[in-house]
Amino acid sequence: MLLLSACHRNRHEWDEAPRPVSPERYAIPLHAGARAAGVATADLEALWQRQLMVPVAGIARESLRDSFTAPRDGRRIHNAIDILAPKSTPIVAADDCIIGRLTTGNIGGIVIYATDPSERFVYYYAHLDRYRKDLRVGDRIAKGSVIGYVGTTGNASERVPHLHFQVMKRGAGRVWWDGPPINPYTFFALDGAAP
Repeated sequence: MLLLSACHRNRHEWDEAPRPVSPERYAIPLHAGARAAGVATADLEALWQRQLMVPVAGIARESLRDSFTAPRDGRRIHNAIDILAPKSTPIVAADDCIIGRLTTGNIGGIVIYATDPSERFVYYYAHLDRYRKDLRVGDRIAKGSVIGYVGTTGNASERVPHLHFQVMKRGAGRVWWDGPPINPYTFFALDGAAP
């Protein structure tokens, strides 16, 4: 039902510009589990100012499920949210960003690492079916622009196409993509834009 409702919107809905949520209705989330050690309140405030967009086209904020603290293999937790959508649904940039790394692995499958323009946060998109044509490291991408397509690569189930989306405070040194995670669930201010 969720997938069908996300795919069957009226044409005029796609033509409207996305509108951010008013700060009175959507407060900066400071609830338990929203951040890991090393993420300060100032970081959360800065992330809220980024006005993140749900990174899958046609998916509304209200339809998301918080899977940030869900258990995974061993003793680890998810540290991300999964956004279910039909295979090949466009993945859009959650923020204005710079593409930092494009890679493929056994766990995340086809992945994109990107940073916000100030390089304070890292956005990790995993299990893609494919990248947008001609996407390159160093590209500057506008929020809402297509960067790839939902898939089932890596350790994702073939029966459950989805985007694994993670936000981290940028780490120092060579492993900038390995900073402390922030739960993105309550930071989305915009529904997923149509490409």
